[in-house]
Amino acid sequence: MPFLGQDWRSPGWRWVKTEDGWKRCEPFSPALEDGNNQLNDISHTVIITGDGEKDVYSTEDCEFAAKKRKKDHFRNNTDSQCFYREKWIYVHKESTKERHGYCTLGEAFNRLDFSSAIQDIRRFNYVVKLLQLIAKSQLTSLSGAAQKNYFNILDKIVRKVMEDQYNPRLIKDLLQDLSSTLCILIRGVGKSVLVGNINIWICRLETILLWQQQLKNLQMNKQVNNGLTLSDLPLHMLNNILYRFSDGWDIITLGQVTPTLYMLSEDRQLWKKLCQYHFAEKQFCRHLIPSEKGHIDWKLMYFALQKYYPIKEQYGDTLHFCRHCSILFWKDTGHPCTASDPNTCLMPVSPQHFIDLFKF
Repeated sequence: MPFLGQDWRSPGWRWVKTEDGWKRCEPFSPALEDGNNQLNDISHTVIITGDGEKDVYSTEDCEFAAKKRKKDHFRNNTDSQCFYREKWIYVHKESTKERHGYCTLGEAFNRLDFSSAIQDIRRFNYVVKLLQLIAKSQLTSLSGAAQKNYFNILDKIVRKVMEDQYNPRLIKDLLQDLSSTLCILIRGVGKSVLVGNINIWICRLETILLWQQQLKNLQMNKQVNNGLTLSDLPLHMLNNILYRFSDGWDIITLGQVTPTLYMLSEDRQLWKKLCQYHFAEKQFCRHLIPSEKGHIDWKLMYFALQKYYPIKEQYGDTLHFCRHCSILFWKDTGHPCTASDPNTCLMPVSPQHFIDLFKF
């Protein structure tokens, strides 16, 4: 039954009691809202039994039945779990007179709209990388609601990749790291903190293994287009495109399309520029890999350095943090900044920095 509070603790928000306690829902599921409207329109319900006798049920009985239906609805349908959908959040790390408690990683993950962010191609890689970092080290630090939200978003990502066939390699790496983490956690369940029954985690692991098999069997659809294609572009334009890539695996993948692209993807100067972009000159000296002709093999050098040093990450859109207001937000949505010059307070937040913001 929804709780409509009018005091200072909850000015008019709607609350629904679930297995995990009272949760604020905004908006209600249409199915649950219709059930509420039906209860408000009637005061008694008359049921005629097989013997022709009438049993009159009061409104309290109807509300009890509706409450049970809502509870089953939330239990059986994880997609109906309603989380905050806010454009920005205040990151507070300690209690003050005005604000008690602090913002956790799970709370930020629930409140910022990552579920819609994966539909934006500029933010897709950013969200996937964030999920991968959480899978490696922060999964057990999330609350039960945040873990449920995590797997709901992951399910949407896999479905998007299966439908659009967009960047499956990135999702394969995420699922590989997540399955490895879950195997360790399930084996050492007595020593780790897992929210929920162990059977739930086993089911989640089985689902991940199923996703991995589906992505392994994924066949790229050949697009039929009678217009201009990538192969029709001049060599200098194709070479220009390759120089815009920041990931070595993307260059190798594109080089497998045609013999011309393969020739361009093997250019030593291309790989040298890529190494200079991601790594410092001092790092080159420690891992020199000469070729048979005595020259430096920059392609092998790139993958060797990648094992020892992190590469620079590029994203079309990232979260930003306002140092003046301590607010985390997507840049295109903005936030109510009180600084005289808001642009001087903005700081791009990488996925790793996002996690570090909530370490105490």
